[in-house]
Order: sequence, then C-alpha cells, then structure tokens
Amino acid sequence: MSEPSLFTLEDVYFAYPPGQEVLRGVNLSFSSGQQIGLYGSNGSGKTTLFHVITGLVTPVQGRVLFHGRPVHDEKGFRALRREIGLVLQNAEDQLFNPTVLDDVAFGPLNLGLSADDARDRAVETLHALGLTGFEDRLTHRLSGGEKKLVSLATILSMQPKVLLLDEPTNGLDPQTRARIIEILCQLPTSRIIISHDWDFLAQTTTEYMTIKEGRLVSDAPFLPHRHVHAHPLGDEPHHHHD
Repeated sequence: MSEPSLFTLEDVYFAYPPGQEVLRGVNLSFSSGQQIGLYGSNGSGKTTLFHVITGLVTPVQGRVLFHGRPVHDEKGFRALRREIGLVLQNAEDQLFNPTVLDDVAFGPLNLGLSADDARDRAVETLHALGLTGFEDRLTHRLSGGEKKLVSLATILSMQPKVLLLDEPTNGLDPQTRARIIEILCQLPTSRIIISHDWDFLAQTTTEYMTIKEGRLVSDAPFLPHRHVHAHPLGDEPHHHHD
C-alpha cells in the first residue's frame, strides 16, 4: 500500500500581474519520507511554488490538498503550516523579535504551548543546532550565517513534518554551509530544497525535480565538475596527443 500524500497540488496555474504566467498545470503529490532537490533557472517559479503550497499566494487555477482534503481558506492553510515549515531565502524576513530566544519561541507559542514550554522547546532547538548561549543575542547583530541558522531554528522549533527550504546556502561561509548539511542529514524530516548548489542537493536530497516551461518534472541534473590531472612535464610547455 502506497504512503498517503501529506500534500498535493492538482493542475496549479499561477501568474503575476499583468499576466506573467510562471506555473502551468503543476501537479505534485508529496509523501512522508521524500527528500526532493528542486532546481531551475531564476524566475522559473520555484519560490512561487513554495508560496502556493503554504498559501502565501493563491493560484488562478487548480488546488492544494492537505492530507487529501482541499484547502480553501486561511484557516486551512494555518493548519497546513503547522506541519509544513517554510524557511525563507532571506533569513532577515524570518526574524522580527528582539532576541534569538523570542524568535525561536514564537512558533511554539503560536502552536498553543505555554510560555515555559515554548521557551524550553526553543532552548532545546538552539542546543540541537549548536547555538547554545545564543538565547539573549540580539538578532540584528548576528552574522549572516548565524541568522540563517536561527531562521532554521524558528521553523524546527515547531517540529514540522515537512521542511521547505529556499536557497538555504546562498551567501553562506563554508563553515555554516557544512553545518546546515550536517543538521539536515541528521533530520528524518521530509523536505523540498530549492538550490543552485548541486553538491549541497546531492548531500541533502534523494531525488531531483525542476520547473520547465512552468511545469514541474522529475529530472536528474547535469552536474558540472572538474577533472584534475597531472603531467610529468609539470608546468613546462608541452603538447597533448590524441
């Protein structure tokens, strides 16, 4: 028996004014355990797809189903967002409280946890991400890498069943990038990751999709790489022979 879908997109179309169509008949059935790497050219509709899934924009045609039931209104999408966490591309868009602890506890509070339980959940999440001691740090004074980790913590503290990550390695230093890979590899959480970083996707996802001409398709990416080889002549001028 196949795994039931957590969410489904059925024949979704979306266009930005004045009629710039970016999604054309998108279908996606996402089940627990899937780890999808989503790539494609800038402006192809990848971020828009995440916004449709989470109800931040409304498709002009088609529908979103959550546990098999159509989602029609904000109440339905609020329930969906309790299980599907979106980590935005720009970490600063996700951080709006004065301190790290306030930001990471905000989600659990909205889930109905008491102030004490939300604080405990936030502290536990920060510890799991190697951010113990960050509780009283001012979010606007964090480095770019620290903000990215804290923005991830704000979603993980809600213990979602699915993570949607939008370009999580953009502009990151190698150390933070490696830390995010380590965190994701330790998480059993189902996920879809938008990224142009092929090596990152190879380490954190198990299948690939792309958006081509507005449609979502399964597609193994062509991964460019370098061949390194040595010559006995070193850097002296020499000829290659077939």
